[in-house]
This record gives sequence, C-alpha cells and structure tokens, in this order.
Amino acid sequence: MRPRAWCGVLAAVALSATACGGGGSDAKETDAAKGTGSGSGFPVTVSDCMGAKTTFDAAPKKIVTSNAAALELLMWLGAGDKVVGTGFPPGKGAVPQQFADRAAKVPVLGKTVIPKEKLLGSGTEVYIDSFSSMKNMGGMGDAPKPEEFKAAGIKHVFLKSTACAAMNKAPRTDLSGVTADIEELGRITGTSARAGELVGGMRKKTDAVRDALKDVPQDKRPSYFLFDYDAGTKQPMAVCNRQVANAVITMAGGRNVFDGCDGDFKPVGWEDVVAKNPDWIQLAVRNRGSEEANRKAFDEAADFLRTFSATKDLKAVKEGHFLRIGSERTTIGGVRSADTVQEIAHTLHPDRVK
Repeated sequence: MRPRAWCGVLAAVALSATACGGGGSDAKETDAAKGTGSGSGFPVTVSDCMGAKTTFDAAPKKIVTSNAAALELLMWLGAGDKVVGTGFPPGKGAVPQQFADRAAKVPVLGKTVIPKEKLLGSGTEVYIDSFSSMKNMGGMGDAPKPEEFKAAGIKHVFLKSTACAAMNKAPRTDLSGVTADIEELGRITGTSARAGELVGGMRKKTDAVRDALKDVPQDKRPSYFLFDYDAGTKQPMAVCNRQVANAVITMAGGRNVFDGCDGDFKPVGWEDVVAKNPDWIQLAVRNRGSEEANRKAFDEAADFLRTFSATKDLKAVKEGHFLRIGSERTTIGGVRSADTVQEIAHTLHPDRVK
C-alpha cells in the first residue's frame, strides 16, 4: 500500500460523522457511567480481532480513545466524561452539536496516532482502538505491544466493525458489526440500557429503508463508487466488501462497484473505475473543520472528476450524479451510520425513501 494513500484512508477512519441527526435522544449519564453504579452486569468479557479475551470487573473510570469516532460513541452512551485523552481529535463540526463543547475539552494526546509513550503513560484504564489492527496500518504508528499494554495496566479494546474489517470471513452487507460494537461498549461502560436505545433507533431507520426497497431487484439497483478523494487522485482507493461502507451502500439500495473485492480497502486503477462506469459517485472527503472548507473540498473532488481525462465521460460525471457525503460517515461505523443509509437511499431512490 502506498504510504500517502494510507494516510488518506487512516484520516477517513479516524474521524466521526459530520452531519445528520443521531440514533436517538441526547445521551444521558447513567449511574454506571458515572462510576457510582452497583456494578450490575459485571464481570464483562470481550475479545479482540484474533479472539483474545479481556475481562472487566467494573466500568472503567479513565478511557483513552484512538480517534473522534470512538470518542463520539462514548458520548452517545453517556460515558464521555470518562475520556481522559484522544488521538485524531474531532475538527469543528465533526461531532453532533450536543457533544461539541465536551469533545473540545478532551485532552489531545496526538493529532494523529497517539505516540506510544504518551498512550502508555496516560494513566488510562482502557484504550478504545478503532484501527490499529487494520492491515497495512502498522507503519502509521508505533503501537504498543500486548505485553506493554499489560505492564501499563491498560486494557485494549477494539471497535471491531472497523479495526477487524479486513479479517471478516464474509462480505459486510448490514450494520450488525456496528451495533455489536455499540452494545459491547455499553457493557464495558455500564451503559447497556442506553446502548439498547441507540441500537433500537438505528434499526428503526434501516428497517424502514429495507421495507421501502424490498421489491427493487438487485440488478435494478444503481451502481455506486465511493471516491476516496483524500487517499489521492493518482490511484483510486476502492472500498471493498468487508468495509463498513459496503454495508451502508448495500443497505441504501446501491451496488458497490467494487463489492467483488475481498477485504476493506484496495488500490485500483482508474481503468478499473472506468470499466465499472458507475451510476452514482460519492465525493468522500474528510471533515475540514468548517462548512466552507468542506464545500471547497467537495468542489475540488467534483472538478477533478469533471476534468480528468479518464473520468470526465463517466455516466455519473456527465449526469452530475454526485453525493457530497463525508468519508467518515461512510467508512467508519457509529450511531449515525443509519442516517447515512437513509441519506444515500433517499438520493438513489427518492420516490421510495423520503
């Protein structure tokens, strides 16, 4: 994998969503989240990408998150006040407004990947990791070894829907991996009731889309290419069938043009994109920190496709079939993944999905 391309991919998975409503009402602090609960539901045992077990005897009081996506999930669960540090901090507008002030106060341990020494010396009990086990990500940071986490007294927990995506044995066509992450974090932080509310809200939205599209044959669903603009334009980065984005696109009634690619991400050639000639193209750019900067980035991505010799005659480009949806909202799972499914579905099937 080209290092520069992976920088774009890592940035895409490092930040949380930028728009749309959430999966339910604002997060409420529970007794367990505040560290004052009775400990009901413990011990809790979770596994990593390879199946290794980690057991919690009580809800942690100090948590570090690898990125804004993990930070946002904890805020939705009502455990955001337990976060004592994060990497890849959220830019302005990158988290829901109700969490913005709190998110801005979380100490930044690394503008990108948290340096190993800083993470191990953070005093945290738990590290919530969105991506360090992703294939080819090893060169993006000197991640602590399991024995180093253990020596520092830090439990290492993964958001498996993203971190373990490349290891999935079958294509990802629904958000079950994302909801499983939310439920698992709920068990770890003692906020299972809140996790159930969030998951229920997500399923209500995606079930409505599924019912609206249930009689649309697979071969009548429009083809869809996620253009990862920040991964670079010299060689496009395909979203493969194990990635969360494949599930989002599929549930929204689209056909990911690279759904035959096993894994999470894969570099392809522009000739491959031309051969697919997608009906729709998502201009996937990462959050730039303001609406104006985001608009400029979307414009740049569209202008590239309109002027680049290999893409200017693509069906989607000629018809202006672009979706301006941030890459974070599609390539990393969270409570607002269901909103992204709704938004894409409405664009592709406006007569069916309101």
